[in-house]
Amino acid sequence: MKNQKPSWLYSVITAKCPRCREASMFPPGTLYSKRFADMYPQCPCCGQSFEPEPGYYYGAMYVSFGFSTGIFLVVLFVLSLLVKEVTLGMVMVTIGVIVIGLLPIMFRLSRAVWINIFIRYEGPCSQIVKK
Repeated sequence: MKNQKPSWLYSVITAKCPRCREASMFPPGTLYSKRFADMYPQCPCCGQSFEPEPGYYYGAMYVSFGFSTGIFLVVLFVLSLLVKEVTLGMVMVTIGVIVIGLLPIMFRLSRAVWINIFIRYEGPCSQIVKK
């Protein structure tokens, strides 16, 4: 069996460490809880800091904005197919419910995308120097 490196997309969707792509960035069982924003300070496997500098994740807000814009466009398209007359209130309520429901997922995905843009994969945890 050949040893393949995990893909960038796998690392983002599963919120794995971008450096080793083995350990999770978030504690298990916290996705839909009051602690959905809790993050490990560093990778338990390779030692990569998950907050390299103060305010590092401000840029993740732009990624989250992109996700929200995509949701808005999809909702508008689906509503225009299903409803004869789309009203502003209908669009706002539908988007509000969906965005609030997906908030923990979008939060984690946007952070995972952001850190994976700047930190490159270096190999399996057993083969790289721990930070």
